[in-house]
Amino acid sequence: MFVFTNGEKYIMKVDFAVVVPMANEQNEFYPFVSLMAEVLDMLESGIVYLVVDTVSKDQTLNLCQALSEKDKRFVTVWAPENKNVVDAYIRGYKEALANKHKIIIEMDAGLSHDPRAIPMFLRVLHEGNDCAFGSRFINGGSIQDSNWKRTFFSKMGTLLSNVLLGSNMRDMTSGYQGFHAEIVEKFVEYELLSKAHFYQTEIRYLLRKTRYAEIPIHYRAPSPSISRKAVTNSLSVLLHYFYLRIKGRPAIIR
Repeated sequence: MFVFTNGEKYIMKVDFAVVVPMANEQNEFYPFVSLMAEVLDMLESGIVYLVVDTVSKDQTLNLCQALSEKDKRFVTVWAPENKNVVDAYIRGYKEALANKHKIIIEMDAGLSHDPRAIPMFLRVLHEGNDCAFGSRFINGGSIQDSNWKRTFFSKMGTLLSNVLLGSNMRDMTSGYQGFHAEIVEKFVEYELLSKAHFYQTEIRYLLRKTRYAEIPIHYRAPSPSISRKAVTNSLSVLLHYFYLRIKGRPAIIR
């Protein structure tokens, strides 16, 4: 992370980890890891946990394992027990916690999220925030998506979450986020209800009372569709927390 003092710039090394679920990523594998390696070189620190499970049917696992042999900064986590993408994220977080990293960042592979934003996450977390949430919908952020449905669901998910749950974030559905380890320790032990991508919204809602900052990110969405099961799970989880809220028992992680 770059720090300025007396007009001069120097790098302050930060013990951080990046958690990246990897599923059928062979086409974008080398562009992604090359850019990530450039960021790690610049920061002179950082470990990347590449989480692979049985969802991946191509050569992703072999590519990850070969990379791990070549570059020890990339750690392949084979997790055949995973049942969904949320399991992949949580498994990656647990690996990072077990190795005592102080800051843990979550992001998607395939250049959906730009690794060059990592220094900004580290800076925001270094400035006293517990959480750093990537946002596509604030000044400086953007979303490049050829499928209007994903953009619609992202914006609608944010709107519904803020209205029904009383949260106040500009982007409640982004999967690019970072935390101090003590925050991660709390939510990995929480019984999360999400089984798909509403997980990011659930996390942000549960952590709404922590000290956080939203930072602009550029998002590219290569995935062509959102499954009906994922939408159903999202609505179910949203209504569950709304019910708790109107009952005066809102869920929260402090």
